[in-house]
Amino acid sequence: MKIVNRREFLQKGSLGIAALTAACQRAEEQPEPAAQGKPLSFSMGVQLYTVRNELEKDLEGTIAKVAAIGYKEVEMYSLHGKPASEVAQLLTLSGLKSPSGHFMLDTLRSGWEKQIEDAKTLGMEYMVCPILPEEERNSLDNYRKLADLFNQRGEDCRKAGMRFCYHNHNFEFQSFDGVLAYDELLQRTDPELVQMELDCFWITYAGHDPLEYFDRHPGRFALLHIKDLKADVETSLESPEGFNPFTEVGRGRIDWTRILGAAEKAGVKHIFVEQDETDGSPLESLQVSYNYLSELKI
Repeated sequence: MKIVNRREFLQKGSLGIAALTAACQRAEEQPEPAAQGKPLSFSMGVQLYTVRNELEKDLEGTIAKVAAIGYKEVEMYSLHGKPASEVAQLLTLSGLKSPSGHFMLDTLRSGWEKQIEDAKTLGMEYMVCPILPEEERNSLDNYRKLADLFNQRGEDCRKAGMRFCYHNHNFEFQSFDGVLAYDELLQRTDPELVQMELDCFWITYAGHDPLEYFDRHPGRFALLHIKDLKADVETSLESPEGFNPFTEVGRGRIDWTRILGAAEKAGVKHIFVEQDETDGSPLESLQVSYNYLSELKI
């Protein structure tokens, strides 16, 4: 990978930022956050999956544009075929940190030591299992086995000076014999070893309230994923097909003042904007969400 100096890197990131800002200023119905309260006390981050297509075309330039919007942190989901040391240098050039990263379930079972090594090289504090294959989520017994695995990997992370997390979708709120799979994971994992990355969109889309879980499991939710649910979309345990239910933070029906106002009780340390699909440019969507969150008072 060609390594550029910091000045060249930031210049590259700024090439498209003026156009990006202008486009966002033209966006209709820019959300207006609540005017009272205190601003957010933690840095805003981006789960880079949001700009996955852009990263494949231009890794350096896209990272620079994310930083130019104003985000200070990123959550990795891939090294894009590069050594962890090169990606770490790229982030440093942009002024970004990566406190968290996503690691697929198969890497928890094979090659975990190398994943820990890469995470440490990138300066991560949290290693997150982001999703389960369908065959792993069809019974309560499967979730119990996964909880045992998560505890083991949580111990590995603790020995390495990090924490292990699990990221939810909507399918974890399926009931097996009257027990929600997500509740079973929370009960069977050790809070000292396994934290949760709560995706506020997916829990809402599943018909549940994040604050209910903050109340029942205070201090358990070190990380939050932040994206909004379009107002006209019904809740469901089924995956959305044929439509895009996601929208920019502040443009949907999720009450962010209420959720982020309870962040201290929940144990939140980092938040990451992640929009799985966008109706327009992902970078423009990230700008809109940043504008909303940077002005939000809780």
